[in-house]
Amino acid sequence: MEKAEVYVERTLALIKPDAIDKADEIEETILRSGFTIIQRRRVCLSPEVCSDIYAAHYGKMFFPSLTAFMSSGTSVAMVIARDKAIAHWNELIGPADSVKAKETHPGSLRALYGTDELRNAVHGSETFSAAEREIRFIFPDASIDPIDIRQSAMSYLSKNVIPTLLSGLTELCKEKPIDAITWLADWLIANNPNKPSIHVDE
Repeated sequence: MEKAEVYVERTLALIKPDAIDKADEIEETILRSGFTIIQRRRVCLSPEVCSDIYAAHYGKMFFPSLTAFMSSGTSVAMVIARDKAIAHWNELIGPADSVKAKETHPGSLRALYGTDELRNAVHGSETFSAAEREIRFIFPDASIDPIDIRQSAMSYLSKNVIPTLLSGLTELCKEKPIDAITWLADWLIANNPNKPSIHVDE
């Protein structure tokens, strides 16, 4: 049976102009919810960039008001990451209409900081392809490929842990102590490659 691959996914999070004074509180909530903020910048989005970000809504009655509002002041744009980031972020922000969010998702960011469907505090990408496209509008040099946690962990272990552990186990086999676990623990402490060297001046 094959093991499921575990990835860290990235998505775009925008704190809109109406909630800019609550940006610190919102960022704290993001971090407490298991996200890592990969990149962050304060931006004044142009109407053209807003139109690109909200292209899926082009032709709808509220589209001109939406782009005008989003380009009316400073926003905080972030690339945030965790497992299933897109789904978790959309769950955290709640329904688009803040009035409805207060009724159905009272703990969501839009319920807490939003006013209505237009001024709803935060934006979140709805799909992976939307996240990829939207991130590139604001962070053109950002990587959006998912991070394979398992591969990163194996690389770290191979480079930083396994060589020292193998040396310790080799010495353990040579010494054959009665209390093997305590002996190995002491050996690893004494031979920790990351242990700082202390030089005492005579």
